[in-house]
Amino acid sequence: MTKYVLKRLFFGICSIFVVAFIVMAMVFTAIDRETIFNDDQQISKLKYNELTMYKYRQWQKYGYLEYNLYSNFVSDKFQQKYGENYTEQDEYKEAVSCLNDENTYQNNATVKEFITDANSKKYEVIFLPKVVSKRGILQSNPVLFAKKERSTFSRLGSFIKNLIKVETIWDVKDDSLTDRYIRFQWDKRSNMPALVGSGTTHKYLIYFDNRFPFIHQNLVHINLSTSLVGMNAGKDVSDIMNESTGNLVRKDQVYPADIDEENPEYHLVSDDYHTVTYSENASDDDIKKYGDKYINASSLMSGFSRLNNSFVIGLIAVILAYLLGIPLGILMAKRKGKISDIIGNIYIVFIIAVPSLAYIFIFAAIGTNLFKLPYNWGLASNPTAAFILPIVSLSLPMMGALMKWVRRYMIDQQNADYVKFAKSQGLSKGEIFKKHISKNAFIYIVHSIPADILGCLTGAIITERIYQVPGVGGLLTNAITSYDNGIIVGATVFYSFLSIIAMILGDVLLAKYDPRISFDNKRG
Repeated sequence: MTKYVLKRLFFGICSIFVVAFIVMAMVFTAIDRETIFNDDQQISKLKYNELTMYKYRQWQKYGYLEYNLYSNFVSDKFQQKYGENYTEQDEYKEAVSCLNDENTYQNNATVKEFITDANSKKYEVIFLPKVVSKRGILQSNPVLFAKKERSTFSRLGSFIKNLIKVETIWDVKDDSLTDRYIRFQWDKRSNMPALVGSGTTHKYLIYFDNRFPFIHQNLVHINLSTSLVGMNAGKDVSDIMNESTGNLVRKDQVYPADIDEENPEYHLVSDDYHTVTYSENASDDDIKKYGDKYINASSLMSGFSRLNNSFVIGLIAVILAYLLGIPLGILMAKRKGKISDIIGNIYIVFIIAVPSLAYIFIFAAIGTNLFKLPYNWGLASNPTAAFILPIVSLSLPMMGALMKWVRRYMIDQQNADYVKFAKSQGLSKGEIFKKHISKNAFIYIVHSIPADILGCLTGAIITERIYQVPGVGGLLTNAITSYDNGIIVGATVFYSFLSIIAMILGDVLLAKYDPRISFDNKRG
């Protein structure tokens, strides 16, 4: 089994990189890059060379290309040669002003040096001459730059290279930090052991607290891709998924520097001291409170992370669906053609035929009017009650699908030859269902269990949007509509990884359940 799992995992990872390559090729090549400016209000405010350079800055930001400005090249060259007063040098002024004449600028020695350097790096040199109105008024300054289109292979290489980052004691570049280590020590804030570091980006690398999932880590970071637009700009996909939701929480806490005191003083603060990161610019007051330069802490929030919200809702919905759907499907199969089977089929037809958007609104109307359940997640006075309607909206259609398949598989098994043989041996109908039919019928269900559970991590797009759930369900769709290429690539890779793991776990679970299936080549 181990050999099989490792082999499937290896080919699965290769498949994920192939998917990433295809998505990158589609996003960055097949789709017109001008689409990223569809909702950009800045475009209408710019003209001439300023507009062109703004587009190139955005294209570089989005990963389409790389470009180097001649002005930066000149500044670096003459600053290194003459020091801080380089702008007063005639040689510098000549190198800058030569661009005003589009016919002779290439004769300048610095321009020649820039072009030679760009050509050696296989960059394309582009010159934008100055723009002058008919009245002789300067409309736009000249610009000289070199640009290079990024290939899909280079993007994939960068993605793989930066995919996993492990914090080390050399992450902090502050020379004043001499005590660098990673070690276990007792965390008095949680009264549990914690892995802490000095010189690492985070102080607490592995720690416990009373927030789900109760054990947290900052040691290994998965860098799927960075968001480029909206409120999440600059954040990695994994950070967005694990971002806390809810309201700001203030509670009485002891400053880290005072945690070892016998009678420490408590302060009403919202800082999560387990998330502190290093800052070279820490003030004396900060060091007095924190005990060191690990002072940047995220805020405590009342809710789960986005990923946890989606997973908890999805997992409870899956459990309810299996607990109700399987017994009801068995009941329908046992009583085929009777009233219970007819009612069950009516429900199945309804849940399949009615669009998901429609029945979610139906469930929402019933829940809010009859049971006074909160409809809008953010406005719920009881956070726990806010989970109920999304869970119900997810579990009921899943339950209908399980009922349909369990009923179908069990009825199919009733017509099998082994059932006729069991009847001839004198076994009762109940014994045949329990010992033979149910076991064989569940083979088709068992393989999908891991996929249903791991699928909870992807969230539910329509359900989360209707109930305003701060989950991960709309992450990919929102990225597509906003042309957030980083999120599109990262989310696709994440979903592909879950699919691969679900298939492997499904195979393993099926082999454990069905003795006829083996991972040994000798046995088939």
